[in-house]
Amino acid sequence: MKHVNALVAALLVVALATPTVLAFCGFYVAKADTKLFNQASQVVLVRHDDKTVITMAKDFKGDLKEFAIVVPVPTVLEKGQVRVSDRALIEHLDAYSAPRLVEYFDDDPCALRAPQSVRSFTGAAKMQGDAMTERAHSLGVTIEARYTVGEYDILILSARESSGLETWLRDNGYRLPAGASPVLGSYLKQGMKFFVARVNLKAQARLGFTYLRPLQMAFESPKFMLPIRLGTLNADGPQDLFVYALTRKGRVETTNYRTVRLPTDRELPAYVKEEFPQFYRAMFSHQVEREDMRAVFLEYAWDMGWCDPCAAQPLSRAELRKLGVFWLDDADGERMGRRMSPGPANVFVTRLHVRYDAAHFPEDLVFQETADRVNFQGRYVLRHPWKGEARCEAAERYRESLRARAETEAATLASLTGWPVEEIRRKAGGGERRTWWQKLYDD
Repeated sequence: MKHVNALVAALLVVALATPTVLAFCGFYVAKADTKLFNQASQVVLVRHDDKTVITMAKDFKGDLKEFAIVVPVPTVLEKGQVRVSDRALIEHLDAYSAPRLVEYFDDDPCALRAPQSVRSFTGAAKMQGDAMTERAHSLGVTIEARYTVGEYDILILSARESSGLETWLRDNGYRLPAGASPVLGSYLKQGMKFFVARVNLKAQARLGFTYLRPLQMAFESPKFMLPIRLGTLNADGPQDLFVYALTRKGRVETTNYRTVRLPTDRELPAYVKEEFPQFYRAMFSHQVEREDMRAVFLEYAWDMGWCDPCAAQPLSRAELRKLGVFWLDDADGERMGRRMSPGPANVFVTRLHVRYDAAHFPEDLVFQETADRVNFQGRYVLRHPWKGEARCEAAERYRESLRARAETEAATLASLTGWPVEEIRRKAGGGERRTWWQKLYDD
């Protein structure tokens, strides 16, 4: 069995006044959310000053007795600092911040109006109670805290040496991947602790959940980072990680890797409407290749109060609070007895997407919050030509311009994806007609 949780592999090793929502010209067609990527992890980071709240989504498939996680954390987490969350919150945030496809329809060139511009994670050997603690002590491992939260049994561990920690984990049924010892050792040298969680099957049955809810932890530390190296040890290949950073000041970027903006506001052939998932996967992979898999990509940066165009509505204040945004009460003076605004305040969302492996990302991700609040989104545009009768000279000129526009759109799509431009021209020109079953199996 695979012991890397498909949706948290980036962090975990197994066994280890109401703002106005502005309209836009045209309408939303599709969004490139995380469902397009097979091995994708999702992490929500709420950060202000030295306070951090991390929510990790999980989609473990298999016997839940086999599920456990080990996460390096900068401090000992008490029971009140760990909770379970609702994955619908992450799904909403994913939909809101996803790159999107929009389409426009050209006006009648003979009409007296200006054309619209395009905007811009049980082992067999269990030890309980004192026996577990004594064994840990003999190996130089300290059980700093032990508690149950929802359907998870939680341990917080510290250790003097990685060999002792590794032995303790193996004794307790954690299957560590090859190469874990030096990575564990590097975290111990940084003074980090280890958050360890297993599913409590009785608690889960009592609660009535049939899936694993996201885990959320809150702590204070000057370190603004995500430990991704443990997740690379027994991975089958490159993994995709989506980071949704919610901050008070502005955009978040990585400091030890380049943060690169995805190409955006590009006009594409209209047939891409039917192939948007294929386009976006190909486009992202092509950009990763161009950067030699050594960059973190910015997909979205926006004030949570509005969107344009909206792939999904902004998250409500209640949803943001559940994700850990702890400063909202102060923002509108709720503690002063004034009525809270129903909309969010001072929440800026940054969506980062990184494809990584151990060879190209040898260090954990380190972040910084900037004061940049300039809006950015991955946005791709379809422009449908006007098909009416040419009744004026402007219409003739318009029709003559369509061929050059189609060539530009084909060249743009080829440049973004690496697809052969000849194939793009053929599809754009209607030369390829696929049956519904061809589309089904080709996709």
